[in-house]
Amino acid sequence: MHTYRIAEAAELLAVSDDTVRRWVEAGRLASHTADGRAVVAGADLAALAEQLAEQAEQHERDRTRAGHVSARNRMSGIVTRVKSDEVMAQVEMICGPYRVVSLMSSDAAAELGLEPGVRAIASVKSTNVVVEVP
Repeated sequence: MHTYRIAEAAELLAVSDDTVRRWVEAGRLASHTADGRAVVAGADLAALAEQLAEQAEQHERDRTRAGHVSARNRMSGIVTRVKSDEVMAQVEMICGPYRVVSLMSSDAAAELGLEPGVRAIASVKSTNVVVEVP
């Protein structure tokens, strides 16, 4: 099971550490203690990332923020869903306020260990999305 410290969770969701702590206190995100530090399960973080992305889609996107993203950007994020068959896999990620979908071979997804809750990097160039594990 993948877990993330509060600061790592905040980075993946593009919010402050304090925001994640408030979500934990409010019961919006479950946490537990490991090695004396609060951590959240990757699957729980992925579920929250999906909720946040759905909420963002309901509101008009901030056009000025989208203008700062380069076509050759590498975006750190969390895998929220992997749909795989014998040949191809569809990998969905939330990278800050962005939802990224990549198509790759099922073998590549398996070799990278991609599953909900795994931290990954989406490299975007034109219409191609390359997913790497840091």
